[in-house]
Amino acid sequence: MAVLRRSLLTLGIVLLGMAPALAQAESSITVASTTSTEQSGLFGHLLPRFTEKTGIEVKVVALGTGQALDVGRRGDADVVFVHDRAAEEKFVAEGHGVNRVEVMYNDFVIAGPKSDPAEAAGSDILQALQRIAAAEQPFISRGDRSGTHAAELRYWQAAGIDVTDAGGDWYREIGQGMGPALNMASAANAYVLSDRGTWLSFKNRGELAILVEGDQRLFNQYGVMLVNPEKHPNVKAAEGQTFIDWLVSDEGQQAIGDYQIDGQQLFFPNAGADQTSQ
Repeated sequence: MAVLRRSLLTLGIVLLGMAPALAQAESSITVASTTSTEQSGLFGHLLPRFTEKTGIEVKVVALGTGQALDVGRRGDADVVFVHDRAAEEKFVAEGHGVNRVEVMYNDFVIAGPKSDPAEAAGSDILQALQRIAAAEQPFISRGDRSGTHAAELRYWQAAGIDVTDAGGDWYREIGQGMGPALNMASAANAYVLSDRGTWLSFKNRGELAILVEGDQRLFNQYGVMLVNPEKHPNVKAAEGQTFIDWLVSDEGQQAIGDYQIDGQQLFFPNAGADQTSQ
């Protein structure tokens, strides 16, 4: 009996020792998000602040927006934080997500060789793309179903150019994220569409510079949604909603606005704003 009591006491001590680790493991969420929020360094800035306040750890799965939404559809994430409003609204309408809310914005830019052989520089995105296509200058497309890729395809369509039938090899789809696309553009001295946040954090620019910016059509809105726990009971709804609530709170919005590289703000908080320019 004494041996049994000692064994039970030992087991109790072990379980007590494991309790904090088990609690910490339970107090975590998975966020499927874009490569731009990860590669720009924004999450590195935000998540320690969120975890310190709430005790909730955040694991980020950084993919293109289309792939991130697919992760949410499978129930393999608790929250989706992306930047393709039409795709996000479809995600919610189909019942995969709950209550999309807007968090922040920045803009897209066209980067290209400083010599600008296509004479694309200016503030008109459609004219720039027309000139790049007419000159058949190399253009790197992410080709990965990301929010940036979706925006790029909309711009080509609006410019009256069918890149799926582009002659020659000037238009190159790589099926990778923003960082690799910028690296390839730098190596090839090519044009590329980038979100400004990733561009500002990108160091391997070579001869690339921002050539096209300022067009209101380049507005880039980010939204966040809880994955529907009614479809996926494994979703940590309370913890996920805590993360969303923090992002749109005064504290979260301030943290987003405070994030800068070389004195330049990468993202602009706008939770609760009625943004229609997308």
